[in-house]
This record gives sequence, C-alpha cells and structure tokens, in this order.
Amino acid sequence: MELSKRIAKDLLSIKAVFFRPDEPFTWASGIKSPVYCDNRLTLTAPEVRNDVENGLAELIKNEYPDAQVLMGTSTAGIAHAAITGHILGLPMGYVRSGAKDHGRQNQIEGRLEKGQKVVVVEDLISTGGSVIEVVNVLREAGADVLGIVSIFTYGMKKGLERLSAANVKNYSLTNFDVIAKTAAEEGYIRPEDVERLIKFRNNPSDESWIGERQ
Repeated sequence: MELSKRIAKDLLSIKAVFFRPDEPFTWASGIKSPVYCDNRLTLTAPEVRNDVENGLAELIKNEYPDAQVLMGTSTAGIAHAAITGHILGLPMGYVRSGAKDHGRQNQIEGRLEKGQKVVVVEDLISTGGSVIEVVNVLREAGADVLGIVSIFTYGMKKGLERLSAANVKNYSLTNFDVIAKTAAEEGYIRPEDVERLIKFRNNPSDESWIGERQ
C-alpha cells in the first residue's frame, strides 16, 4: 500500500482526522470546516506513531539527503522532529512562536550553526502562515532551510501560494484529497460527501457545500 494511503488510514483510525460534513466545526478564524485535525493523537498511538515517524524519516532521506539538522515547529512539530531525528541520527531543535522573555531570550532552541542545512518538521499545513514564520526565523539566523516535511497538508490555494512566494518546498506524508477518498472507501463518510469536502478545500470561505447533503 502506498505511504499516503496508509497514513490516511492511520489518521482516520485514531480520529486524528475526523470528518463531520453535516455538523461543521468552526475554526478560530470563524471558517466553518467539515474536518477536524489533531495529529497530536498520533503520539499516543504507538503503531500509528511508528508509521508516521518512519514515513517522515523516509521523506527526509529521499527529498533532503543533505539535511544536517531537524527543527520542529512549536509545539506540535517538536515531538515528531525529536523522534525522526533519533531514527536518522540527526540533531534536532525547535523554534518557539516568540522569543523567551528570560534567560538567553532564545527563539531557536538547540544548537544551530550558520550555513547548516535544516529541514523543518511540521504536523499540519493549512494556510502555511505559521510554518513560514519558522522558516524565516531560521533563515535570519543564517540557516540554509532546505524545506519542510509534514504529516498532513490541506493543499489549500492560499497555503500553496504562500509556500511558493517564500521559496520553500513542502513534502507531506498524506493530503486532504487522499484522506477524503480513503474515508469514503472505509465507510467514515458517504461517497457523495467527497465532492463537498473538496469544494471546501478549494475555497474554505465559500460555505455552499454545507447545505448540499443529498
């Protein structure tokens, strides 16, 4: 079974990704969403966690063979960067969402030398804003950021455009389209819901998919 589908099955099985097209969730931004995603649940499911971390390690070996340091996003990417770094025998650190107000006032935790080749480890990419901030902090510190690996990406237009504008690559273990299709095949949602889910993904601010139950 291809990796993206196996990870999709894993995330669905532990409800790390949970679809509710007829009773949408409301994001902090106010957007109504048919999907809830909490990849932190992978950490408490050892078999799924094993698939995820080995998958991230393979992605890094294949796509970023020159990687010297892994940097997790705070807080969701930290554990994944640590475990994947352990598998690959690479150093890891993480980037805080803001500089500390005490001690050495670090925003980057862990040793990072100027010019080191860094891969950022993220759990989820939607609009891409937070992970690009991390990339910028690392670049300002002199790192050569090779790109990002993540567990799941929505593939939203805004996110893709932001990543492109920041000149940063992202490779994800699985994506929204694969998970939606797998959810229908596995009976989590009805096959006719897939089209509604993709409509949301293509334009989250257009809520016309909400009333489309057939």
